[in-house]
Amino acid sequence: MEELKIELQNRIAIYGLISRLMLVEVDDTFLDTIEKDEALLDLFPNFRDWDKRNEFSRKDLINEYYNVDFTNLFLMHLVPYESFYTRDDQMIESGGDNLVLSLYNELDFEVELDKARVVSPDHIGVELEFMYMLCVASLKAFTEDNKDALCELYQVQRAFLKEHLLEWTPLFLINAKRESRTPLYHDGSELTLEFLLSDFEYVTDKLSSYCGNPVA
Repeated sequence: MEELKIELQNRIAIYGLISRLMLVEVDDTFLDTIEKDEALLDLFPNFRDWDKRNEFSRKDLINEYYNVDFTNLFLMHLVPYESFYTRDDQMIESGGDNLVLSLYNELDFEVELDKARVVSPDHIGVELEFMYMLCVASLKAFTEDNKDALCELYQVQRAFLKEHLLEWTPLFLINAKRESRTPLYHDGSELTLEFLLSDFEYVTDKLSSYCGNPVA
């Protein structure tokens, strides 16, 4: 059972990391989180070995490289919103008809659009933060020895991955990796895609092996 706890904690850490990376520009605190943790830094191999990290100050890297790359990928050239990829007219649905909003509301997940600098709740960073919240709730259920709640949360997570994140983010993340101008966002895009695919398999396995609920 301790192994399951560690797995939940690791999922919380990764979802927290990748959601933050894709919501707003990086800052010293975020970069410290990666650079001071060898395990996390190993998930960003090109960033870890990037010569410019030793050639420029942290401030210059943020202002002249990371923030420029974030703006290019998330605010200017790519569209990080589910509705853009899933609607026939490629319009961003920012109103009450957005498909993820009702699910957020049902589970008391509040999206502060202004704070997150997004125009719609189906932004990739918000959807990843929703998975982070579900993982935090899963750890709470596990800690309270509430297997039924944990299995219900696994069901919600698998459905959200299948019906939302994995429906559109692979294309966005492949484009983001290709268009990235820094190793940070190149590696971050690759990490996010690989993690989402593996996490879907993980949750599917847990529903079968732990919850006794095989899924197709």
